[in-house]
Amino acid sequence: MANSPSGDSMVERIVRILATFDSGRTAQTASEIARRARLPVSTTHRIVSDLLTSGLLERDEDGMVRIGLRLWELTTRGSRALGLRELAVPFMNEVQREIREHTQLAVLDEDAVLFIERLSDRGSGANITKVAGRLPLHASSSGLVLLAHSPGDFQEAILGTPLRPVSAETITDPRTLREKLAEVRRLGYAVAPGFIESVSTGIAVPVEDRAGRVIAALSVVMPRGHEREQTTISALRRAAAGITKAIEDANFVSR
Repeated sequence: MANSPSGDSMVERIVRILATFDSGRTAQTASEIARRARLPVSTTHRIVSDLLTSGLLERDEDGMVRIGLRLWELTTRGSRALGLRELAVPFMNEVQREIREHTQLAVLDEDAVLFIERLSDRGSGANITKVAGRLPLHASSSGLVLLAHSPGDFQEAILGTPLRPVSAETITDPRTLREKLAEVRRLGYAVAPGFIESVSTGIAVPVEDRAGRVIAALSVVMPRGHEREQTTISALRRAAAGITKAIEDANFVSR
């Protein structure tokens, strides 16, 4: 792929353009995309035009640019995250019916937590998490579970970066975070009161594959002070075990 004068490849420029869209910004003009992607307007207009032609982007009735169905179609084919989500949803439904709060499935993606599914009850409490949304590893119960079960060199790399606060109660001290990760491994679950929002508590457990490797985190977010901690942890552990069994069965069938 040809590089731009700044050294970015075409793929990198396309990724920067697509990354300007999120759940709060679903439609933009090409000029807005250029500003947010930090690309020249002429370059952006040319790439956006090509993406519109291919169906990866589309224009709405107001002439605004949106993510196209073709992109969704291509990115979901054979997706590891989609396959895991499909296996997990029946067990997440069981947790949601029992606890009646936000139930979430997350995976590690580079240095962040990526949420691939969320089920919510109509009366569920506050929760900023969205499907396909990301959070810092140190700032959520799911992130703590995934980080605690990551290789030691990866943990140290995260501990060596600035641990920015998401709320006043987010752990930002490396020594305190290291102690928290040891606690998560010892207990087999993570509890994060107020780490994201002061009014909410996240509780998460690991999800393992057939080889015992932690591949995801299953969590519940509930109003702080109403955690029903042991009931919630038991429900999450049953669901996580069910997901692991479903993974085993799926692997067996696929052979």
